[in-house]
Amino acid sequence: MQPDKSGLRAHAMKFVDYAKIHLRSGSGGNGCASFRREKFIPYGGPDGGDGGGGGGIIFQGVKGKTTLLDFQFRQHFHASNGTRGVGKDKHGKSGEPLVLQVPLGTVVQDAETGEVLHEVVDEQPRLCLAGGAGGRGNTRFKTSTNRAPEMAEVGQPGIEKWIVLELKLMADVGLVGFPNAGKSTLISRISKARPKIADYPFTTLTPNLGMVQTEGFESFVVADIPGIIQGAHEGVGLGLRFLRHIERTALLLLLVDVSDTIEHDPMEEYRILLRELEAFQATLLDKPRAVALTKVDALSDAGRLEDLAAQLQGKGEQVYPISSVTGSGIPELVNYLGAQVLKQRAELASQDEHASASTPHKTPPHGRPAGSGISSERNR
Repeated sequence: MQPDKSGLRAHAMKFVDYAKIHLRSGSGGNGCASFRREKFIPYGGPDGGDGGGGGGIIFQGVKGKTTLLDFQFRQHFHASNGTRGVGKDKHGKSGEPLVLQVPLGTVVQDAETGEVLHEVVDEQPRLCLAGGAGGRGNTRFKTSTNRAPEMAEVGQPGIEKWIVLELKLMADVGLVGFPNAGKSTLISRISKARPKIADYPFTTLTPNLGMVQTEGFESFVVADIPGIIQGAHEGVGLGLRFLRHIERTALLLLLVDVSDTIEHDPMEEYRILLRELEAFQATLLDKPRAVALTKVDALSDAGRLEDLAAQLQGKGEQVYPISSVTGSGIPELVNYLGAQVLKQRAELASQDEHASASTPHKTPPHGRPAGSGISSERNR
């Protein structure tokens, strides 16, 4: 029995942050060309109904969902088609839309062009692929000069696309550091998250999320990103796979190990982390950030800690020496992170209000071009 290894495999299997799927919205039903045939009504006229519209593809974010596992073993997702119209002015039934539930933070991209079709950032259902419009029946084409039209429209086909789903976890604070820098220990100390903790590198194989409560009863989400090493942006270690989860965080917390047992100089680790973030995406360095000097309980030379803090502060960094074992410096760090998160939320809310006030409301156009997809189909 090896419970650790089997448990690790089971845990790793649950987290899926990439999937490629095929979507097809429903096709519209054909319109009907028919005429009234009732006793004593020789000139009943056209009574063909419209075809029903095809079902669309809708994406909906779900809180608490943190994996794309549902799309790992199934690739094809198709909405239902609309049914055709019939006589007596009876319209066809519209196809049912297909609602795909995904984690918040999922990016929907066209697999061929790379175009971002949709970003799921809230729980509001949003249409991604529209269904085909139903064809019009011959009743729609009746005019004063054409009282018996024999034409009806063919329903429009649905849209087919190969789609890439990419999950970028939505968290307020991203913990970034070398393997064994103390990220998992810190998140277990400040939240109820219980990630795997061990004394060997790359203990964390999947990002972990933890909810942190501040003294002011405000809460924010912290993401423990698997360890980053030199060359991570090129695929070395696990960094390339998980660096994208840092993109949506409002604040970065760099963790640098300062214990007596470290293999690298702390300042060198700090520089490597910044280089890897910049090489992956330069805008990551524009995010607000702080530096936590971890494992100070395992440091014998207090003077070295002061010198390191002074160097980092000289570079404009907010520095917090902490120990997740003793709890030293943890309350001050949590309060700072909470204050920064609230500041970021207020700025985003202000930007959204300004954008809403300055964007004029536009009424979308309705209908479809007359005469498109016309067939001579007639229901006898």
